Amino acid sequence: MSVEHQRGSAKERTLFGHPIGLSILFLTEMWERFSYYGMRSLLVLYMVDYLFLRPDVGREVLGFNAIKGALESVFGPLASQPLSSQIYGLYTAFVYLTPFFGGMLADKIIGRRRAVILGAVLMAMGHFLMAIESAFFPALLFLILGNGAFKPNISTQVGGLYRQGDARRDRAFTIFYMGVNLGAFFSPLVCGTLGQTLGWHYGFGAAGVGMLLGLALYLWGQRYLVPEPVKPGISPAKAARSIAIYIIGVAAGLILLLIGLPYVLSLMAASLRTGLLLCAAVVSCVLFWRWMRSLPEEDRRSIGALVILCALNIVFWGVYEQQGNTMQLWADRNTDWHLLGLNIPSTWFQAFNPFIIFAMAPVLNIFWAWQAKRQAEPSSVVKMGLGCLLLGFSYVIMIIVSAGTGPDEQRSVLWLLSTTFVLTLGELYLSPVGLSFVTKVAPVRMASMMMGVWYLSSFFGNYLTGFLGTFWEKIPRISFFLLLTIMGVLAGLAILALSRPINRIVAKHEQTDSTVGKGM
Repeated sequence: MSVEHQRGSAKERTLFGHPIGLSILFLTEMWERFSYYGMRSLLVLYMVDYLFLRPDVGREVLGFNAIKGALESVFGPLASQPLSSQIYGLYTAFVYLTPFFGGMLADKIIGRRRAVILGAVLMAMGHFLMAIESAFFPALLFLILGNGAFKPNISTQVGGLYRQGDARRDRAFTIFYMGVNLGAFFSPLVCGTLGQTLGWHYGFGAAGVGMLLGLALYLWGQRYLVPEPVKPGISPAKAARSIAIYIIGVAAGLILLLIGLPYVLSLMAASLRTGLLLCAAVVSCVLFWRWMRSLPEEDRRSIGALVILCALNIVFWGVYEQQGNTMQLWADRNTDWHLLGLNIPSTWFQAFNPFIIFAMAPVLNIFWAWQAKRQAEPSSVVKMGLGCLLLGFSYVIMIIVSAGTGPDEQRSVLWLLSTTFVLTLGELYLSPVGLSFVTKVAPVRMASMMMGVWYLSSFFGNYLTGFLGTFWEKIPRISFFLLLTIMGVLAGLAILALSRPINRIVAKHEQTDSTVGKGM
């Protein structure tokens, strides 16, 4: 059965004008994001305020001494907050690195459906392990591996429900993205409240329950999804071996990268270390260039455009993801949460971003449709550049409030919420547009892998978040927020400057639907 026929059969039954399969994927992703953001809302506070303050942390938490020693061999002594920021950045980074390997596992061996199931099981195990303090780092590893199998393969199933050129595809990604944010909205209210009031482990356990609910819905709704063709020559034994190789191989690779590489580099002289890193960068570029030359010309243009945007996307996520890191610390220490006689948990701050997405996504859809009727709607790439500009300018608000705020002084929650409002507009201009852009431009046979490349840019961006967070206690707050502003604005200007050549490269793919926002 061809892809087009598969898509045609998936469209036979609809709900609100879309295939029923979209509702299944919407709900599955909603519960997965509930689990992810519920755990993330507590992660930095859990490390800074509890786990890393324990005098016996090195003895009781498996792997703590090795990981801290590896990081300190590169960055020098790390107190609780910068160490937590580094680990937060590494965790959220690896969450976006493994989808590259999970996408290849699905494309070549087990298929997207089984990859999603594998990912959901691994993540549920990780969330429940978070309730055991000694298993903190193994729990993070399970979450990272599970996300790698889950993330790229559920997103590409959304695009697979629609024929090429179907105008509903972009609206479907907006709906799907709202499912992401529905889970992200409720998770701090549930997991954050449980964690900060009853105990950290109650919050982490609630995240695990959410993941199990998502898995159950996905298994129940299999019949509404696009059928996957049977991969020739892939026996159950080979599929099982491939899954084992993915889990063991990726886990071993991450451990070597995190612990072994810093240790080896610390033994070298600074000049030799720099030379080796430069050589590795050059070799990587050469290998990438040779691989690109082996592809058809049309694929080279498409992949080249995606790689350029992914590179600039790194800066966006490095600045944006401060919400779960330093901005959560500001929310906890420098924000007054006494409202209407209630003392609200500071983790509720992280529910505001998805709330604004729900409130503003329809408004932007109407605005973009209004622009489209007047033939004034920006292209997908221009929208992404505007998103970076909005992100950068959002931190001007934090520059203003931080200028007159002492280390332990609390300010109105409105400052924090205003910043979040503006940066969320930037997210709406970039993130769903980028997801749809990948599914339209990426070669069909490499769809999951290229979605993994998109998330790979988030790997570097999220690590950048952790690295930037180490300056939170080293420089004045006003300087910290000024740095974030400059980075966001420069990335936006770079994307806008490159928008015309990139649009020419992908013009063939945008003939049927000239802009991502037109159908959103």
